[in-house]
Amino acid sequence: MDFGVVLQADPPASRTVDLARQAETHGFSHVWTFDSHLLWQEPFVIYSAILAATRRVTVGPMVTNPATRDWTVLASLFATLNEMYGNRTVCGIGRGDSAVRTLNGRPSGLATLREAIHVIRELANDRPADLGGRTVQFPWARGSRLDVWVAAYGPRALGLTGEVGDGFILQLADPDVARWMVRAVRDSAEAAGRDPGAVKICVAAPAYVGDGASPPERAHMREQCRWFGGMVGNHVAEIVRRYGTDSAIPRALTDYVRDREGYDYNEHGRAGSTHTTFVPDEIVERFCLLGSPHEHVERLRELEAIGCDQFAVYLQHDNKEETMRLYGERVIPAMAEHVVATTTTAP
Repeated sequence: MDFGVVLQADPPASRTVDLARQAETHGFSHVWTFDSHLLWQEPFVIYSAILAATRRVTVGPMVTNPATRDWTVLASLFATLNEMYGNRTVCGIGRGDSAVRTLNGRPSGLATLREAIHVIRELANDRPADLGGRTVQFPWARGSRLDVWVAAYGPRALGLTGEVGDGFILQLADPDVARWMVRAVRDSAEAAGRDPGAVKICVAAPAYVGDGASPPERAHMREQCRWFGGMVGNHVAEIVRRYGTDSAIPRALTDYVRDREGYDYNEHGRAGSTHTTFVPDEIVERFCLLGSPHEHVERLRELEAIGCDQFAVYLQHDNKEETMRLYGERVIPAMAEHVVATTTTAP
């Protein structure tokens, strides 16, 4: 299993670059950022600085969208970074959330998302793409390689991910929900004539490492990560409006949004958000990874058994450096040892 971190591009940008550098030192392979240009700094400018300050990590947005970003500009950004620093970029993309809604817009439809994925991937992989009745290609690009990973929750979006995505980004770490969603993506890939195992699976969620033995400490961890249930709930509420509560979507994902009253994007992804009081402790514990390194390893082994190829740690809390350090010293080595042991004992 690979490991990534997900950062917000809060000023100063040098802080984001330093956290990325620390992540590489601790053994993380990916550095992702939010992409919402009104709420945070412009990530693609910061990617260049991150790539210059590191040697191995892959960088990309979690996630960009087809509405506020011009597709050809996105592809050019990725291809340029790849030329400058080697092929060390990945494109996470979805229909659009905070970047769109803060401009009073609406998420893109799935047909638009499908077309955007095709155009971005073709151009950023040195291939021509049809756009608006015209064939376009970067005459300067040589050797650029880019995978496009799709963030999705609802059945139709999961189907699209299996059909066209190089990877699937699932923004919650509940094994029961993850099992259903991974199966939906891989079933869709198989139905489309693709190799289901070729679609990489990335589970992304807040991870807070500490002792967690005392009730006050555990409560503090939950409060630092409760914002995530609100962010996920914002997506789930739209799914419930579209599909209802009696669909095939797991009840563990839909039930808790009943008491949701609204969402303030000025507090999007922030610890201590005032609009997340509807998120119960159980959801925080199920959707996030909290507690000792051992507890993290146990959950990660469950996710790995489901098919998770990467776990990306949201670091929007007050324990960033310590969490990365303990992942580097305890969690990542334990997961690597587990893989070796499993491989050794396999018949």
